[in-house]
Amino acid sequence: MSVRTLPLLFLNLGGEMLYILDQRLRAQNIPGDKARKVLNDIISTMFNRKFMEELFKPQELYSKKALRTVYNRLAHASIMRLNQASMDKLYDLMTMAFKYQVLLCPRPKDVLLVTFNHLDAIKGFIQDSPTILNQVDETFRQLTDTYGALSAGEFQLIRQTLLIFFQDLHIRVSIFLKDRVQNSNGRFVLPVSGPVPWGTEVPGLIRMFNNKGEEVKKTEFKHGGNYVSAPKEGSFELYGDRVLKLGTNMYSVNRTVETHMSAASKNLTSQTQENITPNPLAKEELNFLARLMGGMEIKKPSGPEPGFRLNLFTTDEEEEHAAQSRPEELTYDIINIQAIQDQQQKEELARIMGEFEIKEQPRQSSSKGDDLLAMMDEL
Repeated sequence: MSVRTLPLLFLNLGGEMLYILDQRLRAQNIPGDKARKVLNDIISTMFNRKFMEELFKPQELYSKKALRTVYNRLAHASIMRLNQASMDKLYDLMTMAFKYQVLLCPRPKDVLLVTFNHLDAIKGFIQDSPTILNQVDETFRQLTDTYGALSAGEFQLIRQTLLIFFQDLHIRVSIFLKDRVQNSNGRFVLPVSGPVPWGTEVPGLIRMFNNKGEEVKKTEFKHGGNYVSAPKEGSFELYGDRVLKLGTNMYSVNRTVETHMSAASKNLTSQTQENITPNPLAKEELNFLARLMGGMEIKKPSGPEPGFRLNLFTTDEEEEHAAQSRPEELTYDIINIQAIQDQQQKEELARIMGEFEIKEQPRQSSSKGDDLLAMMDEL
């Protein structure tokens, strides 16, 4: 497992979140000034300097629910509100889109080009906000400093870590199904045509060498695909042609997007449910959330400007049906964590809880971990 994976995971999922929100804001005819405010507030929070400093520290990936908690807070950094079903659908779309991009990366290193495609598009949302643009450019420089000198093997480890994170997610997405890049069981279809990775040759030729390194024989074979050489390598500079299209905005043309749980996903719900036994990483995960959320500077709405609710479904009835039919194990409402029962860890948990200023509200809960993370969601 690579300890350099979290920034790439967070930034790419965040980019997909912004694509989806932008599309839904346009589809629901939200006034332009309100839509710009929502995107500006979320991007400003997402690229906050303190938050990025915590994100880029070498660290293991944590659970899907832990990251989901962070995105829930990020999505509510402005005047827009999402209910549970829409937030679940948003997270499903984000994760499946980036999983597809990681699977189809020609080279492990190209996951960095996918990230740059997301950052390029994000900058398009904030052209009139130079301060936020500077925040995004600073993150680009951090990415270049952190990943620019990594070897092919280190990028392969990062890609493998991402695939392990996504391995049990098989949610069907209408766009992927219509484009025939996803099967009805939720698994993606890998192409057997198109450009080969940069620096490699089109398959179809086997060369044999003797013990002196001299080529002695060539044999051709039919590979069954339709491959071509890569025209050029994508640019890793601040401005340039990325060549690779993975990570660009697939919602730029209005298309209805639906998600459905595949049979494979439903069969795996028991495996994806968080372990209810005491977890030795519970304190680590709570510290992770506390650090990340502590770095998020959520701006309080100023003035009398009213908020609004965004629906990721076509109608309110569809949204309500989705909330009722979603398997409980796949609803990322809170994180089930039971801290190990020793005095030192109790004191640490109390310290973390004390860092959050929270108004007491009555709630039903099944564990102390539930209480803590439910309160985090309300920040």
